[in-house]
Amino acid sequence: MGKTKKNESVQRNTPSRRAKDDISDRNTSGAQISWEIGTGYDLFISLHVLHHPEKFGLRPSWAAGVRSRLSNKERKTLQTAQKVIKVPLCWIHSLPQPKDSEIVLRRLKQLSPAERLPALSISQQYSDEYWNVLNQVAERGDWRAQDLDHLKDSNRGTRKEIPRTKDLQAILDIWADAAYFGECYLEAIQSYYQVFYSEEQQRILPALRSAVQEAQRLTKEMSLPDLIENLSQGIHIEEYLDVSKLILVPSYWITPLIYFMKLENDSMILVFGARPVHASLVPGEQVPDPVLLGLKALSDPTRLRILRYLTQENLTPTELARRLRLRPPTVTHHLRALRLAGLVHITLGSGSMNRYTARLGSVDELWSQLKGFLENEQRA
Repeated sequence: MGKTKKNESVQRNTPSRRAKDDISDRNTSGAQISWEIGTGYDLFISLHVLHHPEKFGLRPSWAAGVRSRLSNKERKTLQTAQKVIKVPLCWIHSLPQPKDSEIVLRRLKQLSPAERLPALSISQQYSDEYWNVLNQVAERGDWRAQDLDHLKDSNRGTRKEIPRTKDLQAILDIWADAAYFGECYLEAIQSYYQVFYSEEQQRILPALRSAVQEAQRLTKEMSLPDLIENLSQGIHIEEYLDVSKLILVPSYWITPLIYFMKLENDSMILVFGARPVHASLVPGEQVPDPVLLGLKALSDPTRLRILRYLTQENLTPTELARRLRLRPPTVTHHLRALRLAGLVHITLGSGSMNRYTARLGSVDELWSQLKGFLENEQRA
């Protein structure tokens, strides 16, 4: 997920056609494209962002302020849930329209407490062995040393980072008492909806619909890889697009990153950023997010050197680390800041490291946005 996850608008056949919450189209590449608009996606995405604000360029103090509206028990439950529940794309996709938070909460209530954790956490992102171990732990109500070893082994040989031992132990603890976790999680997410998200989804819904309308327009003009690169602000995933159906979902909270996941029926679901360039994730914030993130990214000398290298050729983080004489994790940190600002182009490869290139056009866009912001302030 984000770059997020591997894991990183719309619309009309005629000028008068209105975007619906679930519509289909066909891109010039031949794949059937289906569009979904559902605030249920951002319900889970917002929780992920609020618990990892630094990864999304969000002020930690504001994120902490939102979390503080919950009780201590609810905060602890939602924080613990981040270890086992990211964004359940498949499960949300399976819900009926309008796939909003009310539908999410209603379906969660219909599940028994013990069913909630498996429903929200199981996906194709991990091996069958991984999920078999967790299901066995849930059935027994405890875990053993060999279960921990099996979880570690199930991640070896993949591109996924192997979780730390203490994180795997925490995951096993949760699955060993899945019914209790299910009860606590429903209470916590209901409270989160009441104290924050019920109002938030009304704020973001118009932007989601507008994003789908614009993306549908682009669908008529672009190849599928170019469309995804445009919607994701710089991610090229052509290698992953060999599917017969693509479900595209706008998200206000994930901008400019994406989530995507292959489904069983030769289809893929992809969530793309849909926050307008003039808007901010923090309600009432005067300075648009692209301006803040762009200026922050360009204020660091190391990131400026990285951009200079990437204007000349596309490079992997390891190759950049050698040229900069820095540790690869340090370079990855800087690349993430540049990615959040939309200043780099990324080519995702399933068999090799991701490659980065500078998006010089985004520097021009940043200047235009800054100039527009300053001029608007002068006229205010």
